[in-house]
Amino acid sequence: MSAESSKPQTPVETAGDAIVAALVAGGVDHLFFTSGSEIGFYQEAIAKSRALGHNNPMRLVTVPLEHVSLNAAIGYAAVSGKPAATASHVDCGTQHYGGALHTAWRMGVPVILTAGYAPTAVMGSMPGAREEGGHIWMQENYDQNGIVRNYTKWQRQLTYMDHPGTTASRAVQVARSEPSGPVYLTVPKELALMAVRNANFPRADQLGIARPSMPDAQSIEELARKLVAAENPVVVVSGSGRNPASVAPLVELCEKLGLAVTDSVSRCFLSFPFDHPLFQQGHDLKTADVVFVLEADVPWVPGRNGPRDDAWIASLSVDPAKTRFPMYEFTANMRLQGDALLTIRALSAATDKLLGDKDRTRISERTKALNAASARRRADMEAAAKANATTSPIDPAWASYVITNMLGENCILLDDTISQNPLGSYVRQSHPGSYIKNTGSSGGWGAGAAFGAKLAAPDKDIIAVSGDGFYMFGTPAPALWAARQHNAPFLMIVYTNRSYTTGTASVKRTFGADSYAAKAGFEGGYFDPPIDFAKEAEAAGGYGENVRDPADLEAALKRGLAQVRAGKPAVISIWMKRIEGED
Repeated sequence: MSAESSKPQTPVETAGDAIVAALVAGGVDHLFFTSGSEIGFYQEAIAKSRALGHNNPMRLVTVPLEHVSLNAAIGYAAVSGKPAATASHVDCGTQHYGGALHTAWRMGVPVILTAGYAPTAVMGSMPGAREEGGHIWMQENYDQNGIVRNYTKWQRQLTYMDHPGTTASRAVQVARSEPSGPVYLTVPKELALMAVRNANFPRADQLGIARPSMPDAQSIEELARKLVAAENPVVVVSGSGRNPASVAPLVELCEKLGLAVTDSVSRCFLSFPFDHPLFQQGHDLKTADVVFVLEADVPWVPGRNGPRDDAWIASLSVDPAKTRFPMYEFTANMRLQGDALLTIRALSAATDKLLGDKDRTRISERTKALNAASARRRADMEAAAKANATTSPIDPAWASYVITNMLGENCILLDDTISQNPLGSYVRQSHPGSYIKNTGSSGGWGAGAAFGAKLAAPDKDIIAVSGDGFYMFGTPAPALWAARQHNAPFLMIVYTNRSYTTGTASVKRTFGADSYAAKAGFEGGYFDPPIDFAKEAEAAGGYGENVRDPADLEAALKRGLAQVRAGKPAVISIWMKRIEGED
C-alpha cells in the first residue's frame, strides 16, 4: 500500500481530525451528534476541513437526545445501505442510547457508536486535562465500554499507543463486515486534542471488508433437490431484504418452484412482496415437508406454528450458528453460511437442471392452490376491516386497512408495532426497500428511525406507525425537532389505546380473567388520559392531529401527508378502544 493511497482527503493535524478522516474514508457521511464538551473535536474537524476547501461529505446532524440519534443512525443505515455514526457525551450520553442499543444489535446494520471519555490527565499537564469542573470526576467510571459490551461486535477505548485513524478504520471495517452490526469507540478528551505525527493510515476498505460468500456447490445441489421434490415446501423470510437486490431473484425462484413464502416471527425487511400470490401471511408450517429459512433469527414459535418433526429444514444466514443468541434451540438438517443474494442465484441455477415435466405440472397445481389461499386471506382481511368501518372508538383493523391503502409506490413504511397489532397483516408493500420493521423487542424506534430514513431517502414519503406506548418510549419530541431543523419531515401515525399490552392482555393470559390484577382494573396497565400527541408535535415544530371519527381517518392521514410534503413533520394520533378495559 503506497503512502499516497492511504493519505486521507481531509486535513489531519490532531487525533480528532484523524478519526473524522477515517470515518469519511470508510463511507460514513452522516454523524448523528448530541453535544458534549469532550466530543467537540467532531465540530472542529468538520468545520476545519470545509474552511480549508477539503471535500468532506460528512454531515453533522444535531439531535437533542442520544436515544433518538442512535435510532436515526439505524434508520439511515437500513435505508441507505451505508454505515452511519453517532457521537454521545461520556458515560451519561452512552446510557441515554438506552433500548436503541438492543435495536442496533438485532437489526444487523453497520452503525459506529462513538462517545467521549472523561479526561484523566492532571490539570495543566496537556490540553484537554481535568480543567472544566467537578463533573469531570463524576463522569469517569471503571468500565464505560462495559455499558454496551453485550450489544456490540467490537468495542475499544482509544489509547495513547493507538493511531486514531487506524482505530476508527478498524471500527468501520468490523461494523461493515457480515454479520453487520454496531461497534463502539470511546475517545478521551486529551487524546482527541493530541497532535498526530503521521497523517497516513489505512482506510477501512484497505483493512478489508469481508466479501459476501455462498455455500459450497454440494450443499446448494442438495437443497435444490429437496425443494424440487417437496410436496409442500415453504420459505421463511425476514432479513434477506436488507439487500433490496435479493427480492427479485427470490420471487423468480419461488415462482419457478411454487414455493409458499411466509414471514418469520422476527419480521424485519421486505424480503418478498407482501401482495404476491405466493406470500402466505401467518402460514402454518405443520403441513410443510421442506422448510428453507432465509436470514430469519426466530423463524417460528416452537409448538405454536413450527414444522412437523419429520420436516427437512435448511437454514441460511451470514451467522448460521446464531452466535448473538446465548441459547438457540431451533433445529436444522442443514445450516448454511452465506449471502442471501448469491445463494438464491445459485439455487435458481441448480433447480433449472433438475426440473422435469412432472415437476412442473405438480408445481403448477400447487401454485394455483397457494394463489387461491392468498386471495381468500386478503378477502377475509378486507371484510374484517370493513365490518368495523364505523366502529367508535376506531377499530385497529380498520385503521390498518386505511393506512396501508393510502401508501403509494414512493413510500417507505417503518413498522414499530408489536405482533398483536393488525398492521402487519394488512401491509401490501411490494417494492424492495419499502418496508422495515423493528426486529428487536425494544420499543420506541419509529420516530428516530423515520428521521434517519428521510435523511437517507429525501425524495421518499417516510411513514412510521407505532402504538402509543412505544411512541412515548421513543421520546418523539427531539425526533420531531430534528426533522424540522434538518428538513427531513416524516409522517408518524400513532395507535392511541392508552394501554400497555404487557400490563393488560398479557397479565390476563398469565393470571386469568378472574385474577386479582384483572379485578383491580389492571392497575399499571393504562396511561389514561394520554399525552396529547398532536399538541406535543406542534410544540416541537410539527403538525399534529387527533382523530376520533372513523369516517375522518383517511382525510386526516392525507392532511398529515400533505404537511410532510410541504416540509413539516406530522403526527396523526388515532383514538382507539382501551385493551381489556372500558373507555
